[in-house]
Amino acid sequence: MAVEKKLTEKALDAVGEDELLKLDNQLCFSLYVCSKEVIKRYKPLLEPYGLTYTGYITMMALWEKDNVNVKELGSRLFLDSGTLTPLLKKLEAQGYVERSRDPRDERNIIIRLTNKGRELKSMAVCVPRQMIEGLDIGNMKAVVLMKTLHQLMDAFAEDEANA
Repeated sequence: MAVEKKLTEKALDAVGEDELLKLDNQLCFSLYVCSKEVIKRYKPLLEPYGLTYTGYITMMALWEKDNVNVKELGSRLFLDSGTLTPLLKKLEAQGYVERSRDPRDERNIIIRLTNKGRELKSMAVCVPRQMIEGLDIGNMKAVVLMKTLHQLMDAFAEDEANA
């Protein structure tokens, strides 16, 4: 794409205003489209487990660290409690997690995997490979892309911590 070439060959501040305001030159637009399309591609991979994409990332976070409060889980997932609470209720209804009050502080809700939730991990282990293979960008490009996105996420987390 010619526009892409202009942006990669020139410093951003040397690009004209008309070029800067083109939709294809917007980082936000590229991230939005890719995010939407990647999540759409997860749908058929997750349907056999009764999971949405947000349910899937919640389960992955719990497989990494179980027995956490809602605030910690939300922080890990960049989700607010208004989004997370209904999701956790659904996962609980499916038998994947259980929610209980923290005996040390009744205001906190603790989330724990059930046996069914732990067993789901061994069934869902194929999903990441299927997803990468379905994107058809190659392993190295996928790794570079993930590292770049993690740098961006780290910057957002740092901004949030400093706010």
